[in-house]
Amino acid sequence: MEQWAGETAIVTGGASGLGAATAKALAEAGLKVAIFDANGEAAEARAEELGCSAHRVDVTDAAQVSEAMAVVAADLGAPRVVVNGGGIGPAAKTVSKGAPDDPALFAKVIQVNLVGSFICASQAAAHMVGAEPMAPDGARGVIVNTASVAAYEGQIGQVAYAASKGGIAGMTLPMARDLADKGVRVCTIAPGLFLTPLLQGLPQEVQDSLGRQVPFPSRLGDPAEYGKLVCHILDNPMLNGEVIRLDGAIRMAPR
Repeated sequence: MEQWAGETAIVTGGASGLGAATAKALAEAGLKVAIFDANGEAAEARAEELGCSAHRVDVTDAAQVSEAMAVVAADLGAPRVVVNGGGIGPAAKTVSKGAPDDPALFAKVIQVNLVGSFICASQAAAHMVGAEPMAPDGARGVIVNTASVAAYEGQIGQVAYAASKGGIAGMTLPMARDLADKGVRVCTIAPGLFLTPLLQGLPQEVQDSLGRQVPFPSRLGDPAEYGKLVCHILDNPMLNGEVIRLDGAIRMAPR
């Protein structure tokens, strides 16, 4: 990670969970990290802990994202890394008690998870392509998006979530191809069951039961392991246009 020390990274959803672990890993590797999160107070607290900057950002608002990225570029330098770690996942069946799912809820999940990731990725890429190359091969930056194993094995009640994560997986290769001649790589991580705040709120016996569903290692993933993979993606220049499952070989059952 030596070549990344001193470069600027933006982590969306960086106030908690996978995003927070990624912000920590990047900061420890010497990058200048800016945390974007809808929860401004939590972002400030995490940033103070890590020595980063914090910005309250609604990733679905392109103008707000643009403004925050301009501030980051002016204060820290053009972003060379963006990790899209934010997202929501409310559960709702296609039909429940005879009534169709609320299309507004479906649209909100798509807007936050998929469209929000695209907005942040495309705007960060615009900064990257305008910067000088970091290496003789013309490398200028890396985008890491977050999908989920639900993109492939969405469970009952995960129609909107699975659709949004499937969209993120699907845009990985064409986005990498779009940006290849500009020296920007794009990869996506599809995590399985990780000990994020959502699961931390469950009783310990439920957490243990979920962990036993993972073939090996038979436990919930540690968010730090997600952060390690982000660092490896940055360090390995041949990783591009790829969706990487990080799931202990789990294949999700219907429920």
